[in-house]
Amino acid sequence: MSLDACAALVERGDPDRFAAVLAAPQAARARLLPLYALNLEVARAPWVSTEPMIAEMRLQWWRDVVAEPATPRAHEVAAPLQALILEAGLPPDVLDRMIEARRWDITRDPFEDQAAMDAYLEDTGAGLMWLSACALGAQPQAEAAVRSYGWAAALAQYLRAIPELAARGRVPLVDGRPQAVSQLALRGLIRLNAARKAGVPRALRPALLAGWQAEGLLKQAARDPAAVAEGRLQLSDFARRGRLLWQATTGLF
Repeated sequence: MSLDACAALVERGDPDRFAAVLAAPQAARARLLPLYALNLEVARAPWVSTEPMIAEMRLQWWRDVVAEPATPRAHEVAAPLQALILEAGLPPDVLDRMIEARRWDITRDPFEDQAAMDAYLEDTGAGLMWLSACALGAQPQAEAAVRSYGWAAALAQYLRAIPELAARGRVPLVDGRPQAVSQLALRGLIRLNAARKAGVPRALRPALLAGWQAEGLLKQAARDPAAVAEGRLQLSDFARRGRLLWQATTGLF
């Protein structure tokens, strides 16, 4: 299958990342779309069935896909993804952890502690951003900064999803008190600023476009933590469009 299938999938299921792809240079889009499509597939796998075993099988199927990129699979995302894995030499352990972490979404169990939640964000959002950077030619010295930015972006999106997770019977936060939520958002801002201080090569910055809303959302959550539980954590259309345009045109993050 072609990249068009990945693009259509991301456009329907992850419009924020699709907007980030459209803001990226043409050459980067072919490297980002298969990864964003993979992320969407594994993120929704735990929710498509009420049977945990079926969800487990779906995740295992994707683990097999990334573990054996030279073995063709009959799926619209698998072919371009496997080609990218082979061409870019994407780290298989990072791919596997990104998928494996989604097993938490299958259960209704809360995180054991804050460290467990931190690890979930690290393996999912931060891992995806590092894979995106690797697809654009990242060197190991850029990993810490990219992951810090990816973790902050993942936290922002996770906080925005809290009402839906709670409605689905999950216990999404270790400590849902307003003060704890505010402190968690501040931690995200600290990691975002650490990424800026460390710096990321300009060639890799299209991978960071997916986090264009992170700072605004985290600042809102820090000053108004009740917005998280009440489903009010969002940027205005003007702020969203302006921030993405600014980040895409300046290369700053």
